[in-house]
Amino acid sequence: MTNNNTATLPNTPNNTRYQILLVTLLSLNFGIVFFDRNALNFLMPFVQPELALTNLQIGLTASALSVTWAISGLIFGAMSDRSGRRKIFLIMATIVFSLCSFLSGLATSFLLLLGARLLMGVAEGPILPISQSVTAIEVTPERRGIAMGVMQNFGSNLLGSFAAPVVLVAVASAFGWREAFFLAGLPGLLAAGLLWWLMREPTASSVPIATGVNQSCQRPSLKEVFAHRNMLLCSLIAVLLIGYLVTCWSFMPIYLTSVRGYSAETMGWLMGTLGISAAVGSFVVSGISDKIGRKPVMVITPFMGLILTLSAMYFDGSAIILAVLFFFGWALNGIFPLFMATVPSETVDSRHIATALGFVMGIGEILGGGVLPALAGAAADSVGQSAPLWLMSAICVIAGVLALGLKETAPAVLVKRAQAPDVSASFSS
Repeated sequence: MTNNNTATLPNTPNNTRYQILLVTLLSLNFGIVFFDRNALNFLMPFVQPELALTNLQIGLTASALSVTWAISGLIFGAMSDRSGRRKIFLIMATIVFSLCSFLSGLATSFLLLLGARLLMGVAEGPILPISQSVTAIEVTPERRGIAMGVMQNFGSNLLGSFAAPVVLVAVASAFGWREAFFLAGLPGLLAAGLLWWLMREPTASSVPIATGVNQSCQRPSLKEVFAHRNMLLCSLIAVLLIGYLVTCWSFMPIYLTSVRGYSAETMGWLMGTLGISAAVGSFVVSGISDKIGRKPVMVITPFMGLILTLSAMYFDGSAIILAVLFFFGWALNGIFPLFMATVPSETVDSRHIATALGFVMGIGEILGGGVLPALAGAAADSVGQSAPLWLMSAICVIAGVLALGLKETAPAVLVKRAQAPDVSASFSS
C-alpha cells in the first residue's frame, strides 16, 4: 500500500498526524507568501520618499500584484488540477516568489518596483487555491472547516501581518529598506525545501470532497456554478473585503505615520496587532461558525471592521488602547476563509469545487485587490489621506448587508435543523 492510499483511512492516527502536519506546512508556506506580499506596505514609509511615489502609484503597486495574483491563480490552479501534480506547482511558485522579493529590493524607480510586484503576483497567485484544494482533498470533512480557516489565516497573519511589520520595520530602520526586502525573500526558500521533504502528492481518490462523490473530469461552466445564490454573494463579498484588506495594508501604515504622527516603530506594532487578531480568529471565527452557522458570523463580523477605521481616525488615547481596538476591529479578517473557501465548497457540487474556489478568489483579487486600492489612492490624492479609510468603512457596511442573503451551509447547523421537530405538523395532527 502506498503512502497516498493511507488518506482513504480518515480515522487512523497516522493519517490524523499527517493532516495536522500538512495544514501546518501549508499555513507556514502561505504565511511566508504574505510576509513577502505585505513587505512593501510596511516598508512604504521608507520607500515612498526615496522613490518619490504618489498615493496613486502606491495604490497601483498593490493593484498590480492583486491582478496578476488572480490571473495566475486561475491559470496555474487549473493546470495543477489537470496535471494532478499540485506539490511541484507549490514548490516552484514558492521559489519564484522568494526571488521576486529580492527584485523589489533592487528597484530604483516606480516602474521597476511595479514590474517586481507584477512578477511576484504571478508567482504567488496559485499558492492559495492549490493549498486549499489540497486541504479539501486530504482533510476529513469533520475537520475541514477549521483546517481551511487555519491554513488560510493562521500563518498568513502570524507571519504576514504580525511578524512582518515588526521585523521589517526594525531591519529597515537599522540597515535600510532594501536589506529588509532581501531578508523577506529567504524564508520562502526554506519553506520550499520543507514542502519537498514532508509533503506527499495528494490524489483525487484520497478523501472525497463535499458530497462524498469522486470528482468528475467534466469541466463545469460558470453558469452551473453560479446557479447558487451563495456563489454570487460570496464573490461580491470577496470583491469588497479583499479590497478592504489590500487598501488597509497599502494606506494604513502611511496614515498612521504621516497623519496621526506615530513613529515607524509604533506603526509597526499597531499593524502587527492585526496579525495577532487574525491568527486568533483563524481558530475562533471558524469554530464559532461551525457551532452557530456561517451566515450569522458573516453578517455580524464585517461591521466590526468599523472599529478599526474609526479608531484609526478619531481615537486620541494611548497607543496600547488603540492596539486593542485594532485587535477587535480586525476580527473581520476571520471570515475570509468562509467566503473564499468554506461556504463555496459547501454550496456547489463536488465536481465544481475547484472552479468555485478559483473564481471567488480570482474575482476578489482582480476587482477588489486590483481596482479598489487604486481608487483609494486617487481619492487620497484628491481629497486627503483619510479617504481610503472612509472607503473601507463603507465596504464594511455593504458586506454585512450582502451577507444577509446567504443560505446557511454549516453541516452541524443543517443537521440540527433537520432533526428539529416540525411544530406546525404537530399542531395540525
